[in-house]
Amino acid sequence: MTAAETIVRFDEIRDLMKSLLPPDEEAAVIARNRQAQLTKPAGSLGRLEDMAVWLATWQGRNPPSVERPYTAVFAGNHGIAGKGVSAYPAEVTAQMVRNFIDGGAAVNQLCSLANADLRVYEMALDEPTGDMSEGPAMDEEDCARAMAYGMMAVEGGIDVLALGEMGIGNTTAAAALCCGLYGGPAADWVGPGTGIDAARMAEKARLIDQAVALHRDGLDDPLEVLRRLGGRELAAIAGAILAARMARTPVLLDGYACTAAAAVLHALDPRAIDHCLVSHVSAEPGHKHLLQRIGKEALVDLGLRLGEASGAMVAVLLLKAAVACHNGMATFAEAAVSGPGETS
Repeated sequence: MTAAETIVRFDEIRDLMKSLLPPDEEAAVIARNRQAQLTKPAGSLGRLEDMAVWLATWQGRNPPSVERPYTAVFAGNHGIAGKGVSAYPAEVTAQMVRNFIDGGAAVNQLCSLANADLRVYEMALDEPTGDMSEGPAMDEEDCARAMAYGMMAVEGGIDVLALGEMGIGNTTAAAALCCGLYGGPAADWVGPGTGIDAARMAEKARLIDQAVALHRDGLDDPLEVLRRLGGRELAAIAGAILAARMARTPVLLDGYACTAAAAVLHALDPRAIDHCLVSHVSAEPGHKHLLQRIGKEALVDLGLRLGEASGAMVAVLLLKAAVACHNGMATFAEAAVSGPGETS
């Protein structure tokens, strides 16, 4: 039995948070030194250089690699979906899980392109969480077990973990998490999600405001915010991020919902998501506010709002480009090219 299989209380999560692995500074120095020797002006590959150094730092080795990217998509249903916060009914979650399994979703095509393994984890789809506007989404054991389930998804030998989610109503949960963690009116955090109109978006914000007011007594504890306002798939993502840190595995977060799950860990300890990059800026307006709060700059802004790790998989392709240049380019000495300040 693994440690994750025994987790049923938040105190056990807090204990794990005390043993966060630090970045491998030696690997970082080696990677930066190599970048300085490659046949290009310093910094001319921009963030591709930073990405290669980040990979080496958190993989703890040189050269870094993206030979075995792994994609984990967690799927869960939300009780709040019954109040019309999404353009789609809750049964679409299970239908989309079947689509993932059958290979018909966007993430399947991107995983194939990146040669990445894809696993889909169903989180009790026939038992939605509680309606957060009327009571807590989960009890402590349910939430802790969901986090532990996410932890067990992190396998050995993974180069980078791309995280995604599927769940009708999860942008409502993401906005509620942000509102609970950082305050402000829900209108600052909500967006159209799957494409709702302005009237339904206003109702979505009202329900979140109602939920935050209902759970006001627990908002000083980020794990309580997660259990009261989140969802099982978001708890699982938080668990996977924590397990990846313990396994020295770099993480690519997808969009708004994934970043909101990560923000729970950030609120517990700002260092807890240093091994994570945010792949893209979601078209959900709250995502930009959230990135400012956690001090992260997304890799790309393509107007994506699909979820299902689609943006994270685009970022895997960028990582492959970064590593190809970092590992494959010749140094000035190898190519007999004069370096900066040298004369022939």
